[in-house]
Amino acid sequence: MDGFRSADELYKKVEPALNSKRKDLTRVGINYVQKVDIWNYLKNNVWNKKVNLTLGEIVNDIMTTSNGELENYVQDLMTNTPRVRIEDNLL
Repeated sequence: MDGFRSADELYKKVEPALNSKRKDLTRVGINYVQKVDIWNYLKNNVWNKKVNLTLGEIVNDIMTTSNGELENYVQDLMTNTPRVRIEDNLL
């Protein structure tokens, strides 16, 4: 991820690919996976195991990651994220 000053700068650079992948997911009825979910999945499960990634490899990973993998990732997050009652937030 050389050549970028921050992860935020890289995210903005690959945002068109993230948008495209999100549209692909929506086309097949997976509406709840967001761009940030795709980014976080790849960052935490794919890119952290690689070195010297090029921008082309990052975009390729975004576009070729299995829809099912992304769906399972988000479902797992939703299942394992504790829910907080509104009253608890007001304290």
